[in-house]
Amino acid sequence: MFRRVLWIVLDSVGIGEMPDAAAYGDQGSDTLGNIAQQRRLSLPHLTRLGLANIKPLAQLPPAPHPAGAYGRCTLASPGKDTTTGHWEMAGIILERPFPLFPHGFPRDILHRFERRIGRGTLGNVAASGTEIIKELGAEHLRTGSPIVYTSADSVFQIAAHEEVIPVPELYRICEVARELLRGPLEVARVIARPFLGAPGSFSRTANRHDYAVPPPAGMLLDRLSERGVPVYGVGKISDIFVGRGLTASVKTKNNEDGINQILAAAGQQTEGLIFVNLVDFDMLWGHRNDVENYAAALEHFDRRLTEIETSLGPDDVLILTADHGCDPTTPSTDHSREYVPLLVSGPRVHPGVALGTRRSLADIGQTVAYNFGARISAGTSFLEELRT
Repeated sequence: MFRRVLWIVLDSVGIGEMPDAAAYGDQGSDTLGNIAQQRRLSLPHLTRLGLANIKPLAQLPPAPHPAGAYGRCTLASPGKDTTTGHWEMAGIILERPFPLFPHGFPRDILHRFERRIGRGTLGNVAASGTEIIKELGAEHLRTGSPIVYTSADSVFQIAAHEEVIPVPELYRICEVARELLRGPLEVARVIARPFLGAPGSFSRTANRHDYAVPPPAGMLLDRLSERGVPVYGVGKISDIFVGRGLTASVKTKNNEDGINQILAAAGQQTEGLIFVNLVDFDMLWGHRNDVENYAAALEHFDRRLTEIETSLGPDDVLILTADHGCDPTTPSTDHSREYVPLLVSGPRVHPGVALGTRRSLADIGQTVAYNFGARISAGTSFLEELRT
């Protein structure tokens, strides 16, 4: 058994289209592969662990002797969003995807929402978050009406200027939306999207807050809690799992802060699970089709990976993976239906183990569950393959 598991989700860092990608409009998507084709990547530490052994990546040679175990995971659930990916890691495989609203939300639910919050709304379209505040931000300043929008994901997003609708009030408005969106309208997440600035120079702040659908009982974090295993969440983890099963958690401002929080947690929590989401790849660069900054974010993580590895104790294991893709090289600005990488390393992990193509992200959760003497309802553990 590993005494401590450090599990980091590199949000949206996919590694090639799944067989059903065309059904999602994602044929040809390959977040890592296409970035590597367009911009030379320097990822010496990730490649040392076996990243380029998972599949060929332009100008990234496979390691002759990978320092870790490597493979890729299939998303068994329908969909391609954050909640679906993270829930599947925890052992929840959806039968139906969360509902989407590409043409906006039904007017009757908007009217009910407006009556409850005492304000009108703007937008009600599928849009890029940065573009819609650029388009409607000035009108929002004049009217005080929050901007409601969605995307190709199952989200109800509410943007408001912090000096017009203070953050606590925006959070209350989101809680109203979460309460109203039930049944066929039950989106995966309601998201507060506060921003600041003046017309022409609006920018989103770090006060984003997600209101997720509570996951079904019996998922990984529930099972670990039942066994008294400490679980520390970093980044969006608390939001995604509505705090369930977490001993403690911390929000993050960006990837840099997230990595600093990982190192701080590693210095304080000597056992159990440290579960992390680093979101900049997706939120800042994938959705904006910014290849250069996505590549730079990958290189930044790679540079700091050695610090994370140094924080590992002799009985620790490091798991690196993702939840879906978000290929910045394609015309789409939305998530993509992709396999995700799987890299596992640590002093007691057998190097060079090819874990192959896993049938589900739940295999990771089952491996973590087995490690702490628990079980979840989905997934096949690869724990025994890791041990030296």
